[in-house]
Amino acid sequence: MSKLVIVGTVAFDAIETPFGKTDKILGGAATFIGLSASQFNVDSAIVSVVGNDFPQDYLDLLSNKNIDISGIEIVKDGKTFFWSGRYHYDMNTRDTLATELNVLADFNPVVPEAYKNADVVMLGNLHPLVQLSVLEQMDDSPKLTILDTMNFWMDNALEDLHKVIAKVDVLTINDEEARQLTDEYSLVVAARKIYDMGPKFVVIKKGEHGALLFHENEIFSAPALPLENVYDPTGAGDTFAGGFAGYLASTKDFSFNNMKTAIIYGSALASFCVEAFGTEQLQNVSEQALSLRLKQFRDLTTFNIELSE
Repeated sequence: MSKLVIVGTVAFDAIETPFGKTDKILGGAATFIGLSASQFNVDSAIVSVVGNDFPQDYLDLLSNKNIDISGIEIVKDGKTFFWSGRYHYDMNTRDTLATELNVLADFNPVVPEAYKNADVVMLGNLHPLVQLSVLEQMDDSPKLTILDTMNFWMDNALEDLHKVIAKVDVLTINDEEARQLTDEYSLVVAARKIYDMGPKFVVIKKGEHGALLFHENEIFSAPALPLENVYDPTGAGDTFAGGFAGYLASTKDFSFNNMKTAIIYGSALASFCVEAFGTEQLQNVSEQALSLRLKQFRDLTTFNIELSE
């Protein structure tokens, strides 16, 4: 069984959308990635940090999904990272109401010994130097390294971000971030510039408009599934990344063609995420429900057309 190391935040979120609001609930990039990747036959571990205010029930939830939590440090007398935000009606823009780093401010990740030979490393959104330190702890070069980042690090740690981008195989970012990173409007040109930074593959997430996969001169475009109910987009990008990484780790096939399928799996799982607040939907996705959603994706993109030679 392939091993997958997931690095990122395990946190509390408080969310407000036009369709409701929550108090503190389970969140964090590594949480969404881990729950999504747990849909596949992989041996995964989360590397993160929480305070002693983090409920045991949440840790048990992760363990019960066969996620190794030995790499989650629990800081005595510490408080868990907390983020609060309010989404606008279009659900694509949001206002951050509160960000409390707490134990994350001094986080030094430690990869468990049993996972230092992992096949796939998924570097969730964190400071680039933290992401680099994880790569440096791996015994052997992983077969695939995936990096997710955001515009905050482009604004505040661009030099360090370039260092970690140069060491990964896949970069996943959204369209706005791709344009900021490259100073290019065209996503095709932006992807080409990102190749020059080091990655072999570039995944550009476009929210409700799907995702693009770039590799050399090849491009694959996947739609997002049109949904009747969208309550909370928090964690959708991380859920996508978890499905993408989990599928690739389980198949051990890191070709462009297999990444196309991984994109669809990631998109399908992300479609569950947005249908409820936080991780509620991801906790209960059945194999049958996922298969049905994959069929919907297939039907959405299948057509016949006659072309003259």
